[in-house]
Amino acid sequence: MKRRLLVLGLLLWTGGVAAETDLTARVVILANSRQPESVRLAEFYAEQRAVPAANILALPLPEAENITWREFIDQVWQPVQDELLRRGWIEGTTSSLLDKLGRRRYAPASHRISYLVVCRGVPLRIYNDPTLLEEKPGRKIPAELNKNESAVDAELSLIAQGGYDITALVPNPLFANDRPPGPDAGMVVKVTRLDGPTWASARHLVTAALEAERTGLLGRYYVDLKGPHAEGDDWLQATEKQLRELGFDGDTESTGATFGAEARFDAPVLYFGWYAGNLNGPFAREGFAFPPGAVALHIHSFSATTLRSDSAGWCGPFVARGVTATVGNVFEPYLEFTHRPNLLLRALAQGKNFGDAVYYALPALSWQAVAIGDPLYRPFRVPLENQGSAPYAVMRRANLLGREGRKPEALALLKGALREQPGLALGLALAKLAVAENDPPAAVAAIGFAPALTAIRPEDWPLLREMAGLLAANGARPAALQVYANLARAKAPTPEALKALLTEARSTADAAGDLKHSLEFARQLSELAPPSAPAK
Repeated sequence: MKRRLLVLGLLLWTGGVAAETDLTARVVILANSRQPESVRLAEFYAEQRAVPAANILALPLPEAENITWREFIDQVWQPVQDELLRRGWIEGTTSSLLDKLGRRRYAPASHRISYLVVCRGVPLRIYNDPTLLEEKPGRKIPAELNKNESAVDAELSLIAQGGYDITALVPNPLFANDRPPGPDAGMVVKVTRLDGPTWASARHLVTAALEAERTGLLGRYYVDLKGPHAEGDDWLQATEKQLRELGFDGDTESTGATFGAEARFDAPVLYFGWYAGNLNGPFAREGFAFPPGAVALHIHSFSATTLRSDSAGWCGPFVARGVTATVGNVFEPYLEFTHRPNLLLRALAQGKNFGDAVYYALPALSWQAVAIGDPLYRPFRVPLENQGSAPYAVMRRANLLGREGRKPEALALLKGALREQPGLALGLALAKLAVAENDPPAAVAAIGFAPALTAIRPEDWPLLREMAGLLAANGARPAALQVYANLARAKAPTPEALKALLTEARSTADAAGDLKHSLEFARQLSELAPPSAPAK
């Protein structure tokens, strides 16, 4: 019996490896031959992922990030389609005749591309051209959709299909489709992009994906609710529910603002939120960096209008700070046509790779969406049980035990892990669970090391502040006051955060009857206050 199970497991494993190898062999990489770094990026990706070098299409493309429809058709669409046909990646019958847009007439048959990887140097956006708008009998287009501005990648998704109408959008047959692809879905080419503010940040998309596939996702989730539309909040609430069911530790912002710069934000390996025009909050803190494998999505209409900036929008700044995979919009898509965060997470958690997940989550093609990252990246490739004793993996297992009502086992797991590898995140998780189990002494013991920490990194400041509050609330005010004093000497995330900390610290000192600390915190508070205006 055991031998039969072993053989079955081996067959399943080898079948999975064969499927992955086939996907890799059918990846096509598009680079701009006018930019040597673009070609080098394509070669780097091919080498890292064992994609055959012959799969690289290095063509002379426009070098601007934004182009016109005429430039797109003449210098991108047609040369790419011609080359894919010549190499046998797509099949169909071509003609010397052109359609009304100047595209070669083409009757599609099939394609064998698993993913098209677009490298930095290939244009990103296509400007609206009112002269190309067209109304068809029986097709009423809402005024807000009566445009043809688009993402280059969203058009390349239809490169195997031929002469579609570029006004408005094309429904994505892969969207939320759990069935095997039908004829229409089978003609979609899944496109993702390796791009960012620098060539190094574009390469990092690849190396971070490979690192996360070795270790598994290690970190916390952060979900930002209360945007301008109820539908988007519904998606994000569903996303948060999935994250908790997966066992991830995390925090949710539900005030209507985005996460503040002072918020706890350690190891943000999964982030889903909205709604601000430009990257802000903890992401903008000096030295902020995503952990390897991080998947981040911020819903905003113009989150990817450029990928060349490390501060404008969200996608470029995310890549600059080390994200592994993200999605965005190059123009106004309207909410219902953006990537659905809950569907993206669902697909990834089921073991799908990024390339499949983004098309499962995307309602519209020939529109505004762009996906940045390695399409072969599988965030959940490593099962939780194979992630060993990594602190965030231990916390995730403890959360799952807690959800099953096995709190004593969760406490024991966290205690053992904290003994082996003391750390802020583990200590805080254990303390909070002990408080929930009405055991203040255990909570204090879990974070008893906090007062001794004087070299405080910016990302640790919010955790230690939370620890100080827990110590004060659970009968350990002297220890709390020492943590507050250490934090007051360290660099705070913002002046407002320092002011709030000192106010909190002084109240704790007063409650403890500690006049010395109370006066010191009061002095520091007074130094923060702006000088009073001179009397007239």
